[in-house]
Amino acid sequence: MSSGTESDASAKIIAVVLGLLTTEGYDAVQLRAVAAEAHVSLAKIYRLFRTRDELIIAALEQWMAANAYADVTPPEPGEPLRESLIRLLRTVFEPWERNPKMLEAYHHARTGPGGERLDSQGLIAVLPAAEVALRDLDPGYLDDLGLILGNMVLALIARFAAGTLPITGILPTLERTVYRMTADNESAARRRAATPPPSH
Repeated sequence: MSSGTESDASAKIIAVVLGLLTTEGYDAVQLRAVAAEAHVSLAKIYRLFRTRDELIIAALEQWMAANAYADVTPPEPGEPLRESLIRLLRTVFEPWERNPKMLEAYHHARTGPGGERLDSQGLIAVLPAAEVALRDLDPGYLDDLGLILGNMVLALIARFAAGTLPITGILPTLERTVYRMTADNESAARRRAATPPPSH
């Protein structure tokens, strides 16, 4: 069979999977149903994608490239760090806000077999823009920023997937985190002086 035919079959299969992920969610992707809808044999799916996990990850990689990562750009000259980071977060997360089932599928796939592919894709897409925004930062501050923001992203996605945080709660929380990480918090962190009792 020609590689063109294989490519066509792969594209049809992934299109079906993306349709299921977008409308019904991660659990709806069952290979027999995918084969029937894509008009291919189950054996064909297994030849192209060794496992269900691999198929879902391939579909997510395609969706992320076309949506969350398509418009990632480096900061404008002179753009402040806070604005650069918030713009980057909005670029990635706003497509997920419009497609919450895709974020749920991303969480399941990322934490399953082969999920490191999704992490790698994200780094390759986002790192060049992030490096421009962060290039002049103190190394210790940069390490802390990456640690805190990265863990917040994963924690918020996990809370959303568990049903304890609405999809619309992720981006505002990340923006607040960026604000606090780029603001002078010293005065806000001071204890308020005790209010003296009123004199009589």
